[in-house]
Amino acid sequence: MNRTVSKLKIKHKIQDGKIIYSDLNMPAKPLFSKRYRISGKPDYIIKKDEHQIPVEVKTGQHHEPKKNHVFQLAAYCQILEENYGGFVPYGILVYNDTSQQYKIPFDPKIRFELESAIKKMRHILKTKKTARNHNDLYKCKSCSMRSYCDKKII
Repeated sequence: MNRTVSKLKIKHKIQDGKIIYSDLNMPAKPLFSKRYRISGKPDYIIKKDEHQIPVEVKTGQHHEPKKNHVFQLAAYCQILEENYGGFVPYGILVYNDTSQQYKIPFDPKIRFELESAIKKMRHILKTKKTARNHNDLYKCKSCSMRSYCDKKII
């Protein structure tokens, strides 16, 4: 493991295990799920006890995991199961501004919610109709669904 990855692992308080993938020290190849047709690049993948564990590092001061971050991590868990074969028991969210770390189980509930969210997103893309679910100008301006939304704040 190179020194940069080792330093990042210490900085982000990443659990023990061998880093087998990193997108933080240099761009990594995206991973792809054929089943769900999604791709992504977790910040790290750690191999621990014969399991591949995705780790996502986020900025900001969050005192509990944000739902969109949990879904992103769940998507990485799904992608890893397909790419590496085998069960992914959990993923790890690290909020580096607060040093908070959360172990997010990849359990049947989150699997179902992930599949449901992917279906909703596909429906929005197909119909080009979406509804705004917030009143946050910044969130509205940076929304990936902005071009489909007819209820933009500005």
